[in-house]
Amino acid sequence: MEPPLHFSGGGPWPVTTFLYIDGFNLYYSAVKGTPLRWLDPVSLVTRAFPRNEIACTKYFSARVSPLPGDPGQPMRQQFYWRALRTLPDSEIILGEFRTRRVRAAVVSPPPNTVEVYKTEEKGSDVNLAAHLLLDGFLGRYEAAIVVTGDSDLVSPIKMVRSSLGKPVGVLNPQRTSGPGCRPPRHSAGLQHAASFYQDSVTWAQLAAA
Repeated sequence: MEPPLHFSGGGPWPVTTFLYIDGFNLYYSAVKGTPLRWLDPVSLVTRAFPRNEIACTKYFSARVSPLPGDPGQPMRQQFYWRALRTLPDSEIILGEFRTRRVRAAVVSPPPNTVEVYKTEEKGSDVNLAAHLLLDGFLGRYEAAIVVTGDSDLVSPIKMVRSSLGKPVGVLNPQRTSGPGCRPPRHSAGLQHAASFYQDSVTWAQLAAA
């Protein structure tokens, strides 16, 4: 049986919690194209789940490459990472980011194909799953929170809950208000896998963090 999300007896006591952040998912779901790029993800999560005391933050991402239309993105990323490293007990774990030219089909030919840049981020979801499981097996946390909308993480979340009896919360960072927001996509898999779940964030919540 999972322990309670907070302990009673003399008042609610916070649960020692490790925070695992899917960096690219957070960026593309919540802050891309907005002035909110200096988001403090720990503040966002503690406002959503105030009874969980964040003891360690692990941010999973990869170094981006300059693109012809945006040569400054690697520098902006480094500035943000520098800010993240000022958070207490935080760590950035890197995967790989690949940019290559590929041929893509055109909706209304001719021509039948055009050359485009394809960007792929590799390894962050695997790294996050590995750390979530290892930290759980080593007893480093009482509870975990994962910031992601990626259903590929359903299995490791279920493993921590079923095999270790530890609660795992999920904050899905899809933004549902403010300029340029996209229609929300419900993730039944993540919601059912999680011990506690928030399915979206608002512009006001992001701005407050």
